Amino acid sequence: MADWMKRLFFIVMGLFLTSLGIKVLSVSHLTFGGTAGIASIITFVTESSWGLWFFIVNLPFFIISYRKLGKWFTISSLLSITGISIIRDVLDVMAFPEVNNMILGSAVAGLLIGIGVTFVLNNGSSLGGIHILALYLDDRVKINRGITILLCDLAIVLCAAALVGWINAMISTISIFIASTIIGRYKKSPIKELVEEEKEIYAVSSGT
Repeated sequence: MADWMKRLFFIVMGLFLTSLGIKVLSVSHLTFGGTAGIASIITFVTESSWGLWFFIVNLPFFIISYRKLGKWFTISSLLSITGISIIRDVLDVMAFPEVNNMILGSAVAGLLIGIGVTFVLNNGSSLGGIHILALYLDDRVKINRGITILLCDLAIVLCAAALVGWINAMISTISIFIASTIIGRYKKSPIKELVEEEKEIYAVSSGT
C-alpha cells in the first residue's frame, strides 16, 4: 500500500472513531473540550448542526496552521475538519441507543476519541483548533501535545458546566484524561515529514 494511501486510511479511520466518541458523549449527556466542546455548547443553546459550528469555530486556527505548519498540513486538516463535520452530522440522523451509565459512556468516548485523534495527528493531519495549537507547541517548544490538549479541554468543560451541570462536567473529564493520555503517549511528529515533502514538491514544480 502506497504511503499516502496508508495515511489516508488511518486518517479516515481516525475521523470515524472520533466522531463516534463525540456521539457517545452526546447520548450520555456529556461534553468534551476543544473546538468540539465549543461546538457542542453552541449546538446545545441553538439546537443547530454540530458539524456546521465545528467547521466555523475551527476556521480562525487555520491562519496559524498555514503560517507555521505548512500548506499541505493545513489543506489536510481542512479536509479532516470537513470530513468529521459530515460524519458527525450523519451519526445524528442514525438511530443510536442512549447510554444510561455516564461514567462508562465517558470512558468509552475517551478511548474512541484518543485513538481516533492519534490516528489523525500521526498521519499528517489534525482536527483543527486546539490540535493545531498543540502540534505547533509540540514541534516548536517541545510541550507535549497531550498536556496542551488536556489543559485547554478542561478549561472548556468547566465553561460548559453551566449548561450540562457540574456532575456531568466532572464525569466528562474522564474522557478528556483518557483521550489526552493516549494522544500524548502514542505520538510521532509528522509535521517535519510534510514540510520536507512540501519542499520537494515545490522544487519539482519550479524545476530546481
